Amino acid sequence: MIYLAVALGGALGALSRFRVGQWLADSGYAHLHLATFSVNVVGSLLIGIVFIWAERFNLSEAARLGISVGFLGAFTTFSAFSLELLTDIQEGQIIRAALYAALTVFLCLISCLVGVEFARSTFD
Repeated sequence: MIYLAVALGGALGALSRFRVGQWLADSGYAHLHLATFSVNVVGSLLIGIVFIWAERFNLSEAARLGISVGFLGAFTTFSAFSLELLTDIQEGQIIRAALYAALTVFLCLISCLVGVEFARSTFD
């Protein structure tokens, strides 16, 4: 059951990530890495919420792993982030690369903290 939950969550997460990328590419902002940036920030917020939610509501292991490892693991894109960062550096876009890296790490950490605190205050 756990494998099925992770697989289903992964498929839904990957499709969601793909759709966000398409939507932002259609809007003309793909060159700014907004798809990767936004899914990583939102995914960090959601993993914080899921972490507390699973604890408070005694979520089954299959559901917890389906959401966190499956959906959010496929939805967020740290590997894509790394490649985009490397490409910016190789193209001489050092300031953009540094800003992208710093903002991504900082905002994802803050988003995870906000998600944890939100869930603690909501689910108590």
